[in-house]
Amino acid sequence: MRLIDEAFRDRLGQTVLTTCLCWKLSRADGLTVCLTEHDEPVVWKDETYQPGAAIEGGRFDLAGGLKPGRASGTGALAADVISEADLAAGLWNGARVHVYRVDWRAPDLGALVWTGYLSEISHRETGFEAELVSLKADLERPVGRTYSRLCDARLGDARCGLAGVGGQSCDKRFETCRDVFSNVSNFRGFPHMPGPDALLAGPGANGNDGGKR
Repeated sequence: MRLIDEAFRDRLGQTVLTTCLCWKLSRADGLTVCLTEHDEPVVWKDETYQPGAAIEGGRFDLAGGLKPGRASGTGALAADVISEADLAAGLWNGARVHVYRVDWRAPDLGALVWTGYLSEISHRETGFEAELVSLKADLERPVGRTYSRLCDARLGDARCGLAGVGGQSCDKRFETCRDVFSNVSNFRGFPHMPGPDALLAGPGANGNDGGKR
């Protein structure tokens, strides 16, 4: 549940609304732009949101629990802000997004509507369409390594440690690392990990045998 200033809540309850969406987009390379759908600049929290990019909010779906919420937006390309070349190069993929609803007549009144990332961007004849995903999407990202009997290094990379192996291939098996490349010390798998048979097996027929089956 979002907390909204009482004065702003009163504004939202009026018949004629004077609010607009303000978008703050921050790319991974440090570039940040502030845009608004209003036809004049809007100052919100000491930052000036410039008009002209014609970004429009589509939907803002808030999901309960740990499921990520989603949103969408469309817009016309602005050469000095969100260029077609930057979109094609993927520079805006994964950009952090904050969306605010601000009263342009009293820009000290406003509220956060959405925060998340640009997930998917597609080109259209008149501009672009962007899918946004909330910050809870971070909870779906794998952290750490996946346990596997096979090596997860790439032959010849820093984790593999071998040099001068151009043109050769590796099937990622422990036996190949040992017998073909003599590189067991850098093997990045778990060849001795118990298989599903051991995990699903029941107790030993003779009771506790010290951990062996």
